[in-house]
Amino acid sequence: MRAPDLTRALVLEEQVRMPDGAGGYAISWVGLGTLYADVRAGSGRERALAQGPVAVAAVRIFVRGAPTGSPQRPRPDQRLREGDRIWRLHAVTEGDPHGRHLICYATQETPQ
Repeated sequence: MRAPDLTRALVLEEQVRMPDGAGGYAISWVGLGTLYADVRAGSGRERALAQGPVAVAAVRIFVRGAPTGSPQRPRPDQRLREGDRIWRLHAVTEGDPHGRHLICYATQETPQ
């Protein structure tokens, strides 16, 4: 496998609940910082939703390694954003035995 080319600036985001003023809450996403990444495409498929078909693409996103518990280490409940493009994280693993890189397994959903 080739070494990751960490040249794409992606914003790491975390979901937060904000009071909606009516006793409930609304979901919002807050940026935690920028990670430089190498996004590699995987398989794709189409999924039918109520609002119409959605293209779902699986990707592997390589980022610089960070120890467990570090705010720079992505978690599966977070997402990465590049402008209007959003990748939902499903799993994060070490990319090499020395922990220099992490691999984030994610999907990108695009309305058709």
